[in-house]
Amino acid sequence: MKQYDVGVIGGGPAGYIAAIKAAGLGGQVVLFEKDVLGGTCLNRGCIPAKTYLKGAEMIHHIQTACQYGIISNTDILLDMKKAVAHKNDVVGKLTGGVRSLLKSYGVEVIYGEAQISSKTSIICNDLEYHIKNIILSGGSKVGMIPVPGIKHENVLTSDEIFDLEKLPKHLAIIGGGVIGCELATAFRYYGCEITVIEAEERILPQMDKDISGALLENFEKQGIQILTAHIVKSIAHSSSESTILCENKATIKADRILLSIGRIADLSCLGALKGELVLKQGKLLADDCMRTNIPNIYAAGDINGRNMLAHAAFKMGETAAKNAMNIKSSYRYNNCVPSCIYTLPEAAGVGMTEDAAKEKMGETNISIGKFPFAANGRALASNESAGFVKVIIDNHYKEILGVHIFGGLATEMISEAAALISSEIPADEVAEIMHAHPTYSEAFMEACADALHECMHLPKKK
Repeated sequence: MKQYDVGVIGGGPAGYIAAIKAAGLGGQVVLFEKDVLGGTCLNRGCIPAKTYLKGAEMIHHIQTACQYGIISNTDILLDMKKAVAHKNDVVGKLTGGVRSLLKSYGVEVIYGEAQISSKTSIICNDLEYHIKNIILSGGSKVGMIPVPGIKHENVLTSDEIFDLEKLPKHLAIIGGGVIGCELATAFRYYGCEITVIEAEERILPQMDKDISGALLENFEKQGIQILTAHIVKSIAHSSSESTILCENKATIKADRILLSIGRIADLSCLGALKGELVLKQGKLLADDCMRTNIPNIYAAGDINGRNMLAHAAFKMGETAAKNAMNIKSSYRYNNCVPSCIYTLPEAAGVGMTEDAAKEKMGETNISIGKFPFAANGRALASNESAGFVKVIIDNHYKEILGVHIFGGLATEMISEAAALISSEIPADEVAEIMHAHPTYSEAFMEACADALHECMHLPKKK
């Protein structure tokens, strides 16, 4: 039986990074992948969605080009087969890149469904592999709701909707979280009627309430119907359409339905240790070293449920690999993991929401600064005046507790905020950092100044 220092189950963001890091540290590494390298992010999530959203952005620019004196009498026509083919091309390049990276580091890749067979072995394709340290990166799978009619060809998940070559006339989206809001944007610009059904009181319930409110207003302007506090009771299907019935007796008719209520950990890799590895709320429990209750077994990425985001998975995979190779490392990003929503306009946040800051610090112990993009020169010149940057600080140390952005390039701007929060740079120092003019990022500096009551590009506060 061949011996390995590290065995990784799952070739998504956490898994392939863990394998590369461990190999780079001199380990003999094997990676098992049951489907395609790159995981959900590259194949069925982040990258396909962003490819479609780029198409939506291009349609938006064409529709508003007349404001710049650009006149076009050509109607916008969408070829979904070409859109799907382009998405597949982008995905193929990235998954091919991951494959090349693993090869360059000498990682052995084995395709097949792998499971733990003992604390020091993995079985795949009826062959057993002896592993000194195991990193479980099985990722996640689509969450389901137990309602009649949910299992029908008209009900799609994010696993299927990116291969849809014929646009529905009316797409109903169950779930107003990140995936639901992004795909509502894309398919609305592609010409579909959209209804979003959310069980919570607001869309994007995990984000700051001002982000939720701004996106709701923007969706309504785009003609997207939003139904919050609506819980789906059942779905009925006919030959021509499907009908969603909610508990409040509201009905929504659509010819296609997207189920996007979130994702759950995929625990199929646990195998013989399913009853021995400790779970918490359906996820594999791991400490800051990514170590499970079994010392030589680690869990990184969506499978541990700490931060179900690809960029968090990268860091978790790296942390797990270092510890597996006897280099002490800790995942220390819990309070500064940025969240991004690629709607039009974009939204992003890092750190505490306003409600969380008030609950933890007390309302009188925090200050909020807000700078509108309507007062930002670059945003105005780019026809992106909607939105704002919101900064939450504590009044004593001027520590930045949270940053929330709604507007153009929000998902690019949030990295500066995350870096400064991670480095514990206070708002008064940020307000002194020279930002290039004209740029969107000036709005972050101005919002920090506003939290200090020192913003000179807003009317003086009384």
